[in-house]
Amino acid sequence: MKKPELLLLMLLMFVGVSCSNDDDLNGGVSTSKTAHLYATTHNGDVRRYDINNGVETNYANSSSDAEGIFFSSEDDSFTIVSRSANRLESYSGIGLLGEGGTKNPEDMIMGSADLENPRDLAVNGEFYVVSDNTDLDEDETTPEGRLFIYRKTETNFVLRNVVQTKFKVWGIEFVGDDLFLAVDESSKLAVYRNFLTVNTNNRIVTAEKIVAIQGLIRAHGLDYDNGTMVLSDIGEAESSSDGALHIIENFQEKFSLTDNGGFIGAGDQLRISGGNTLLGNPVNIVYNAAYNVIFVAEALNNGGRVLAFNDATSVSGNISPDLKYALQGASSLFFYTE
Repeated sequence: MKKPELLLLMLLMFVGVSCSNDDDLNGGVSTSKTAHLYATTHNGDVRRYDINNGVETNYANSSSDAEGIFFSSEDDSFTIVSRSANRLESYSGIGLLGEGGTKNPEDMIMGSADLENPRDLAVNGEFYVVSDNTDLDEDETTPEGRLFIYRKTETNFVLRNVVQTKFKVWGIEFVGDDLFLAVDESSKLAVYRNFLTVNTNNRIVTAEKIVAIQGLIRAHGLDYDNGTMVLSDIGEAESSSDGALHIIENFQEKFSLTDNGGFIGAGDQLRISGGNTLLGNPVNIVYNAAYNVIFVAEALNNGGRVLAFNDATSVSGNISPDLKYALQGASSLFFYTE
């Protein structure tokens, strides 16, 4: 439960936990008592940063490449999407391990190896949805993607069904019961209304609406909280300096008023981009409205970084991040607070 009324101004003190010269604390983030940022990498690392005290904790796991992470306070577990094993993996009892150094979770459950090229994870109750952008027919002129729908039990991840999209998919995000998707290799955002209840069988699905985001080149990450949607733009995949963030307040109203096939204009959003931002390939993002901060998994600039931008709904342009922290091959984030 978020408690904005308990917010205290704290400095982001990631000191003494790394010898990297990339650590740079340019500002602060307001947090409550618990503020944990979980991160994965394409090297298989799973890390937790305590925003309040600067302690970094590493978690041993069986994956050598992960992309997609979720923390559940109900069973004190984090779940990752393992690209090396093509499955979901959940590790529980995290709080009992303490903080700092490297921890070895002993309790874990694993799903079946169904995935081929997983990219993101979205959770709604007991259902865990994984996006996969495998080119099924090996024909680039007929793009498609898949959404694997799992139900988490006490001992397993049970694959309920798989639906196929009519476009390549990357980031996914639940807004209520509606699933929003970043259409890979485009500036577009798609939605499936009442996704879990409507799509219970294996089938090809048609998005209810697809709209473009003006100024965005290649959508990857997206996150929604308290009326605001934030999307990341990786620009040209080979460039380490042309990434951007697009912030859209009153998102649902703007999306609803936009015709299918239309676009949300530049005047209805804020855009963070430029050399000072250190954004190259921001592949995954987390937005928290209580603190009004965007955390970014930057995969390419300087080999990989975790970045943060304060005052997300009131800043734009070529601004410097309020946090930059070296993380080789950064791939996904999840922010937990209470």
